Amino acid sequence: MISPRSKEAGRSRSHEIFRRATDVLVGGVNSPVRAFRAVGGEPIVVDRAAGARLWDADGNEYIDYVCSWGALILGHAHPKIVQAITEQARRGTSYGMPTELEVELALRIRKALPSCEKVRFVSSGTEATMSAVRLARAATGRDLIIKFEGCYHGHSDSFLSEAGSGLATLGIAACPGVPKALAELTLNAPYNDAAAAEKLFDLHRNKIAALIVEPVAANMGVVSPKPGFLQALRDLCTRNGALLIFDEVITGFRMCYGGAQTLFGITPDLTTLGKIIGGGLPVAAYGGRRDLMDRVAPLGPVYQAGTLSGNPLAMSAGIASFDLLAAPGFYESLEVRAKRFGEGIVAALGETGAPATAVRAGSLLTLFFSREPVTDYAGAKKCDTRRFAEFFRAMLDRGIFLAPSQFEALFVSAAHTDAEIDHTLAAFCESLATTS
Repeated sequence: MISPRSKEAGRSRSHEIFRRATDVLVGGVNSPVRAFRAVGGEPIVVDRAAGARLWDADGNEYIDYVCSWGALILGHAHPKIVQAITEQARRGTSYGMPTELEVELALRIRKALPSCEKVRFVSSGTEATMSAVRLARAATGRDLIIKFEGCYHGHSDSFLSEAGSGLATLGIAACPGVPKALAELTLNAPYNDAAAAEKLFDLHRNKIAALIVEPVAANMGVVSPKPGFLQALRDLCTRNGALLIFDEVITGFRMCYGGAQTLFGITPDLTTLGKIIGGGLPVAAYGGRRDLMDRVAPLGPVYQAGTLSGNPLAMSAGIASFDLLAAPGFYESLEVRAKRFGEGIVAALGETGAPATAVRAGSLLTLFFSREPVTDYAGAKKCDTRRFAEFFRAMLDRGIFLAPSQFEALFVSAAHTDAEIDHTLAAFCESLATTS
């Protein structure tokens, strides 16, 4: 039996910090889902982290399955990452000029992802996807793009319709401030429905610049592609002269050394990356065929720039991360952990009879409070978000930190031990029993 903590006691300092935050930060946070609006109560305010654990400002300890929204596949404060950042900080934190570190990290990415013949580093996933779409429009001379309902590609204007992730969490279908004329350039299709995408190509013949997709959706909860779906998208783009963009900001280097494109054997024209490639620091990238990437300034007319792009701290952390991920057996070991955890969740559902289903794709997992399998955004939106909120709070009170949204993923890291997974599964059983 895991004794739940009091819902109020023991978080007084976090409460005070958050009270002050609401006076100077919008909603008290710097990214909306962190505000806990979808699950009730106030957010925990983190003081420090190590391995698979967080400690809040009151000293409460949590096993962490958010892992900086998937970025920390090695866990918090890995000694070799900390060492790399510390050594680079002594040499300077930012130059705004080229370094050899940029070359070394780009070479590692290209070796793992041959589709990325050339790479451009940026500072966020939003920058990467925005820049990739701009490049696709320039290369094709077309304006329209296709995205899939529930796939989140950052907060650029082009992507904020039926976008999943934080918008789904907050119940925002589309975002005010996006001009109607610009929104009309984005066409939406249901995820896992290649026929719907084909109809859009037929309706807008020779007008679609690119189709962008999360190869494994992870922003409406985890939804895997149906067999043949990704290949159908590749064929559609090739047949219609459009570019296929894989948004691997989450899946890149999480499912295997490479990304979902390596796992499924599909070659996109452009790829966006983030999270894991920076070892916990702000960095992202877009890359693709040489002829496409050579259209980007300074070689071509497609402009994109950033003072902190290729920041040496982020490059150092990324290089150290890649070297650890490339070690023999790393992903096999992570798969064993994630599989054991996923099977444990399924067993807990059977034991408690909770009205929920579990999905796992590598080390990404989601517990959907739905009796029916979720294969698209329409299915995800039918989940019982009230029941999820109760479950989330029950888990938090038992020292388990999950993403505060039904529409986000749960991440297993290399730092999670068998004992921590066992403890989490026990908490799952107890928390499900209180919400079923």
